[in-house]
Amino acid sequence: MGCVSEAWTVDPDSRAQLSTDVRERSIAALARRQHGVVHHRQLIALGLSRQTIQRRVAARRLHPVHRGVYAVGHSRLTLRGRWIAAVLACSPGAALSHRDAGHLRNLRHSQNARIEVTVPAAAHPRRPGLRVHRTTLAPENLTIVDGIPVTSLARTLLDLAAILKPHQLARAIEAAERQRLLDYAPLHALLTSNPRHAGASNLRTALATYTEGTITESDYEALLLYVCATYGLPRPQTNSALTLRDGTTIRPDAYWPAHRLVVEVDGDDWHAHRTARRRDHARDADIQALGLMVVRVLADDLEHRPAETARLLASLLGVRAP
Repeated sequence: MGCVSEAWTVDPDSRAQLSTDVRERSIAALARRQHGVVHHRQLIALGLSRQTIQRRVAARRLHPVHRGVYAVGHSRLTLRGRWIAAVLACSPGAALSHRDAGHLRNLRHSQNARIEVTVPAAAHPRRPGLRVHRTTLAPENLTIVDGIPVTSLARTLLDLAAILKPHQLARAIEAAERQRLLDYAPLHALLTSNPRHAGASNLRTALATYTEGTITESDYEALLLYVCATYGLPRPQTNSALTLRDGTTIRPDAYWPAHRLVVEVDGDDWHAHRTARRRDHARDADIQALGLMVVRVLADDLEHRPAETARLLASLLGVRAP
């Protein structure tokens, strides 16, 4: 018995080492789950003292990102690391929102300089480099995506509806549909409970005019669809395949088969080059060889002179001008 008792005895130094190992593994696991960042209060909960945290900062084992938020081991963070660091820097109950929530959900790319976070209305965090929105979010408006607290899809679309142009919002809705994320019930419930939200009217309009199955390849085409819907023009097919005489296939921006009309949308950036214009002329000739009319409109006209563009399209389609 004496031998067995001695075998199971752990001296205090070994017990302390075991505790330290477990703590370090716990910190490493937490950092992995949170894309390389941890919060001060999480380190305290795992057994580090304030003095130990300060020593690790001085030794560059912890790198301050925001007040009370640290990158573990190195200061290079991924975009997801910067997103969760922004959320952790704010009050409990904070969530990534607006443009950055849309980016996280692959609804649209954001190059926003300041990460957007929504916090409870009673919270008043001031964090340099962040854009903080204050409102009370119901539990169903919050979720976790890839380990990052973020507003629900419905709430993200509602927030985006307040800041995006109509064709951009249509593209975001379409992106959600492509990923099979779109659920209309939460959207309508959210609109009912938030009738005065700045994006409520825009989102209602976008949902009313959105047609499932419409696929566009660019914001320009989405903008063209929006102009057609707004001014009561027949809806074109987008990116439908046309087989040319040599057997190759092309996909024009918009096509009205019954009217034998093709419309291509030109942006200032891509189509301004001589090589691009030459290619466009050759493409137009190939389409015309099929007995179709080809018209090019400028994206700038669609965005800033939609009524004039709609009248032009109406005349080409032989319908009543808006």
